[in-house]
Amino acid sequence: MAMKGSAARNGLSKIQTHNDSSNKDGICHDDSSPTVKAQTIDELHSLQKKRSTPNTPIKGNQGTAFGTISEEERQKQQLQSISASLASIKRETGPKVVRGDPATRTTQVPKVSPVEYHVPTIVVTDSSLKFTHVLYNLSPAELYEQAIKYEKGSFIASSGALATLSGAKTGRAPRDKRVVKDEQTEKELWWGKGSPNIEMDEHTFLVNRERAVDYLNSLDKVFVNDQFLNWEPENRIKVRIVSARAYHSLFMHNMCIRPTPEELENFGDPDFTIYNAGQFPCNRYTHYMTSSTSIDLNLARREMVILGTQYAGEMKKGLFGVMHYLMPKRQILSLHSGCNMGKDGDVALFFGLSGTGKTTLSTDHNRYLIGDDEHCWSDNGVSNIEGGCYAKCIDLSREKEPDIWNAIKFGTVLENVVFDEHTREVDYIDRSVTENTRAAYPIEYIPNAKIPCVGPHPKNVILLACDAFGVLPPVSKLSLAQTMYHFISGYTALVYAPSFS
Repeated sequence: MAMKGSAARNGLSKIQTHNDSSNKDGICHDDSSPTVKAQTIDELHSLQKKRSTPNTPIKGNQGTAFGTISEEERQKQQLQSISASLASIKRETGPKVVRGDPATRTTQVPKVSPVEYHVPTIVVTDSSLKFTHVLYNLSPAELYEQAIKYEKGSFIASSGALATLSGAKTGRAPRDKRVVKDEQTEKELWWGKGSPNIEMDEHTFLVNRERAVDYLNSLDKVFVNDQFLNWEPENRIKVRIVSARAYHSLFMHNMCIRPTPEELENFGDPDFTIYNAGQFPCNRYTHYMTSSTSIDLNLARREMVILGTQYAGEMKKGLFGVMHYLMPKRQILSLHSGCNMGKDGDVALFFGLSGTGKTTLSTDHNRYLIGDDEHCWSDNGVSNIEGGCYAKCIDLSREKEPDIWNAIKFGTVLENVVFDEHTREVDYIDRSVTENTRAAYPIEYIPNAKIPCVGPHPKNVILLACDAFGVLPPVSKLSLAQTMYHFISGYTALVYAPSFS
C-alpha cells in the first residue's frame, strides 16, 4: 500500500497493514525488532542484571591438583564464616544470615537455616528468629544506591563523588580509644605516661563487643567487606569489616586493597575483623568508658569494636595500628609516610603527621605514586599497606593539586564537604561543617599510580616538619645520626590534626 512505501522512505518502522495470512489476530504489528523475552515487568527487570561472580577451581580436599566447588556450596561457606564473625560470645551463636537486600523482591530467604554458626542453646531470643541480610562486597554503584536511598545527608556531587556526613564526630577520638592489656601486650606495647595506648581489660572489651554485635544483628541488613592490607603478597593481611552504613562500606572499599573475584572466592576466614556499630553509643557506666564513644582494639582476638562515632577514619587508623603491631613481628618496619618513585626506580619516602603534606607531595605527576600514607619496608623493599588515598580537601584547587582534584569523581567518598544545594558543586573553602574535609578514592584514580603498589629500597627519606615557628631551616640535609634523631622525635609545628582531644 502507499503508506508502506512512504514509511520506508522516511526511515520509520515498517508497519504491516496488508492482509497477511500469518497475521491471524488481525492486529497491526511492529516487525522492526523482536519482542522482549519477558512476560512481566519484574521479569524484564531481572533480565537487566547478569551474574558477574565466576566459579573458579580451588584445591581439592584429597590432594588433587584442582577440585571444583559449586556456587551454592561456596556461598554457604561464605555465609557460615560471616555468621561466625557475628557470633555472640556469651550465647555462642551467630545470626541466621542470607545474602541480598531485604528491600528487594529478589532476596531469597530459605525456609530453614542451613548456614548459621550454631551451638545448641535453650535460650531463644528475638534476634535468633530473624534473618540478617548481608550485603557482601558491593560495588560502588550498588553502595551509591544504598546510601542515597537510606542514609540522610548522602548526595551525589557534581563531580560524581558521593558526598556524605560522618555525624557529630568529624575527626578521630584518640582519648576514647582503648587497647586490651593482657599478659602479651603488657610486655610488647608502650604503656603509661606519654603513651597513646590507653588500657582496658578483656572483660570490658567483650561487653562492648557484645553491644556492637547485638546492635548489628538487630538490623535488617549489614554491609560486609572482605579485603586485604599490604601489597606485598607474602605479608598480606585479610581483613573483614562489618558495618551498618553504605558510606562506611564504600570508604573501606576504596581504602583497603580490593580482591579479585577469584581471591574473594578463596578468601576464607579473616585475619582481623572490625565491628563498626558507630551509630550506637557505648554504655557510659561500663568500666573504662569516659564518653559515649569507644574504639576498642583486642590484638589477641584480632578484633576492633567501634561505638559512638561514625567517622570513617577510625577504621583506617585502627587497621594501621594493627599493622604497627603485626609487621615488626615479621621484621618489617611499618611507616606513616607517603611514597613515590621516579622513572629510574628511585624511591622517596615522605614522613610527617597529618596535614604536613604527605599526600600532596607523594602525588607528583612527574613520579609514580606508590602510596600516600601507610607503608611497609621489608627486605624486599617498600609496599603500600592500603588500596586508596585519603586526601584533605580543605582549600583544594585544580591548579595546585590537579591529580587529587581529578580523582574526585564517581566512586570517591567526600566527607563533610559543603556544596551548592542546586548545582551540587563543592565549595572546598567552606569550613561550615569542619576543617577536616576529606576525599577517599582508590589509588588507581591517580593516573600515574604504580600497580602493584610496591617499589625497591628507598633512596631518599624526607621528614616533613611543617615548622611554622622558624626553629628549623626551610630545608636541611641531615646526617645519618640527625635523621635517626628527627625520626624518633617526630617534631612538627602545631597544625590542624583530624582528631578530637
